[in-house]
Amino acid sequence: MEKIVSDDAEIFYDVAGSGAPVILLHPFPGNHELWFPVSQFLSQRFRLIMPDLRGHGESALGNGPATMQKHATDVARVMDAAGVDCAPLVGVSIGGYTIFEFWRRFRERATALVLCNTKAPGDTVEARSTRLQSANEVIEKGTEQFFESMLPKLLGETTRRSRPDVVEGALRMMRKMSAEDVAGVQRGMAERIDSVPTLKTINVPTLVVTGDEDVITGVPEAQLMKQHIRGSEMKIIAKAGHYSPWEQPEAVGRLLRQFLESV
Repeated sequence: MEKIVSDDAEIFYDVAGSGAPVILLHPFPGNHELWFPVSQFLSQRFRLIMPDLRGHGESALGNGPATMQKHATDVARVMDAAGVDCAPLVGVSIGGYTIFEFWRRFRERATALVLCNTKAPGDTVEARSTRLQSANEVIEKGTEQFFESMLPKLLGETTRRSRPDVVEGALRMMRKMSAEDVAGVQRGMAERIDSVPTLKTINVPTLVVTGDEDVITGVPEAQLMKQHIRGSEMKIIAKAGHYSPWEQPEAVGRLLRQFLESV
């Protein structure tokens, strides 16, 4: 993996394949390895740049909450280090939140967007309170209980019922985060602003993707983004939850390849 220093944190990123660059941003609480199953469908055609967002995987948290502003700046600096002026950005969950902030700050560097298993609204008061309480609890009780409790939210029912290897692989990724990492990332997500007004400003080719078993950011959230982003497409991945690229890599990989080749 490659490494940069972005303000107060070391940020790691992996590169695979060759061709036109594409930035792949993973969900919370995963890391860049989430993209490995998908990469086999893309790496012969594209140069895949896969950061560990701050506080995830090998990347440090830095000081204070990992805000969307920090994530977006980190991504821009990874692009600088990788020699990428502009590229399509693909983001899952917090990767999508990061894309909204990246668009507000560096939109000239984004040639196309894929918003996957994510949503535009900020946290409600109740959701924010729950997130901050969760951040405090993980510091007190450790990460394992938190990760186990996240599985029904992150992975679709079909995956949990029939694919123990995929479930265990997801847990393995999560366990690379410390309690401090989980808390800092949760607090950063709690601070994010409402991105619904941003949607109408997006004027590059955009694909919205969700899983038919995603209980966090399912079809209604995807439809909201599609309605507000002019000319956007929307696709639903069958038998997939919130981690759809991890759960159904072939379906997502082929969809991404088709979209990226078209732009």
